[in-house]
Amino acid sequence: MADKLLIQGNEAIGWGALAADCKAFFGYPITPQNDIPEYMSRHLPQIGGTFIQGESEIASVNMLLGVGATGQRAMTSSSSPGISLKQEGISYMCGSQIPGVIINISRSGPGLGGISPSQGDYFQATRGGGHGDYRTIVLAPHSVQENYDLTMKAFDLADKYRNPVVILGDALLGQMKEPLIKRAYRRKEFEKDWTLTGAKKRKPRVLKSLYLSEGELTGHNWMLYKKYQKMKKEIMFETLFIEGARLVVVAFGSSARILKSAVGMAREKGMKVGLFRPITIYPFPYGALEKISHRVRNFMAIELNTGQMVEDLKLAVGHKKNNVDFYGRPPGSIPSPDELFQEIKKIYRKRIG
Repeated sequence: MADKLLIQGNEAIGWGALAADCKAFFGYPITPQNDIPEYMSRHLPQIGGTFIQGESEIASVNMLLGVGATGQRAMTSSSSPGISLKQEGISYMCGSQIPGVIINISRSGPGLGGISPSQGDYFQATRGGGHGDYRTIVLAPHSVQENYDLTMKAFDLADKYRNPVVILGDALLGQMKEPLIKRAYRRKEFEKDWTLTGAKKRKPRVLKSLYLSEGELTGHNWMLYKKYQKMKKEIMFETLFIEGARLVVVAFGSSARILKSAVGMAREKGMKVGLFRPITIYPFPYGALEKISHRVRNFMAIELNTGQMVEDLKLAVGHKKNNVDFYGRPPGSIPSPDELFQEIKKIYRKRIG
């Protein structure tokens, strides 16, 4: 049996990045993600990598763009307001098809808000966040182990699709400690005949997001759109007690983690409640939920916000006579499993009796 190590969630992301052969990190301090740049600053130089604390979030994301253009694996991290500042650079990276990994250990908002856990960045992450018609793959871990595993996967996906990949965590997942198993990882290699490595022995290459010729930008955007459609092959989700369920609770990240206990409490009381957890929140698992909706009539979204993922849930299952309920907990406190069980019980009695 593999050894388990007790490790903090933010550090697990650093472990995953180094295991995936990340060679550069650029970031700027903001709570509650500071442990990530702290870890990378200690360990990247030891393996010949580059760590730079940029003068701002804007500078950091543009350094990520620059190194990504050379084909090297690189990462940046921040928390909600800092990710907002990076949005222009992320849009440029998508438009220029430059890979990179972006970590958001989100905090509460809007504005400066506070440092408590929140899922209020769902729209920002899944709808592009910046300007233009673009998308990023978004992975939503719910444990320290997944912080590690999904970071490694993020680098592979970024290279595969020549596109930034976002990991959306929060303060709870970043600051908590849990046992972690270090997994064997073999880097997936992808052809990189687009990289900027000097043109002494080849024709020059151009990476850009500016297209001014007649019809040129239209064609570029449709090409990107087709790529985003191909990303649907990467959809991941987890289900619990779905077979025979009469109410399916849908949640991602830290709220899904708490719900596992709450759903277990409901099952002990004889309630036929199941859990559906999207792991990729872009692309969202519409098809899997739509399939479930043909045999389950009642759904409930639970989020640490005032209602964002619930819109995707309604798009997936809100047909015919299906019911979609919502319970939200805006940032500032974390609900207990018993509190969420009570909310589930209310909806179960209302819809099923």
